Amino acid sequence: MRLCILTVFLLTAATAHAQEAAAAKPAPWGSPTVDNGACCQTLDEVRANIDRIDHDIVRLMAERGRYVHEAARFKADPTHVEVPARAEAVVQKAMTLAAQNGLSPQIAESTYRPMLRAYLDYEQQVFAKASAAGQTPWKQK
Repeated sequence: MRLCILTVFLLTAATAHAQEAAAAKPAPWGSPTVDNGACCQTLDEVRANIDRIDHDIVRLMAERGRYVHEAARFKADPTHVEVPARAEAVVQKAMTLAAQNGLSPQIAESTYRPMLRAYLDYEQQVFAKASAAGQTPWKQK
């Protein structure tokens, strides 16, 4: 049993070391395509840029979430959260922007539809929290 665990540990460590070494090596084929060929010389450089972009994406998602929270104030009640025509327009706009910026419209669509669903669910939670706090002007009619 100990030998088996030791073997798995050594194989895992060797694989991780090989992957780290490969990340610092130049690409075995092709030439750089980002920033007019100025980037990227190693996989580590690619990953660093992806991490930088992910940071910006999450920051922008958080900002979007603050506006979704704000949007709830303008809706008479929770039944007004979902507006299918608006959601479809947002997805179509994202697909158009994707095509204009060199991104597959299908990637934009596949990203935006679940993201919008998550924000709609979040907006419903805003109403639920308001209701739990006794802030229910939509019920006072």
